[in-house]
Amino acid sequence: MLDDLDAVAAAPEHHTVLFEDDRVRVLETIIRPGEQTAVHTHVWSGVLYVIGWSPCVRYDEHGAVMMDSVRDGVSPAPGTAGAAAPLPPHSLRNVGTQDIHVILTEFKTA
Repeated sequence: MLDDLDAVAAAPEHHTVLFEDDRVRVLETIIRPGEQTAVHTHVWSGVLYVIGWSPCVRYDEHGAVMMDSVRDGVSPAPGTAGAAAPLPPHSLRNVGTQDIHVILTEFKTA
């Protein structure tokens, strides 16, 4: 059972379930320029497919910077995919001028 910090429960304006069964959940995430998600988690590992990207900053639940895409050299090209680890409580702010648009396929595990 997922808690109140699950991405879909805590930040529904940015996370939409496209498909879900007992093994996987597919989320679409769209964060427009200047927007910041509510604090949420991703408890399962998975695969992230990038449709659109923009510079962003990830904060922990206390507001400390966990990742700054410009500082850390994170700039995945649209059309690329990569492994996605579970994430503890965090929020993400789009500090660029384009939408962040990704599809996350999460693999449900015990």
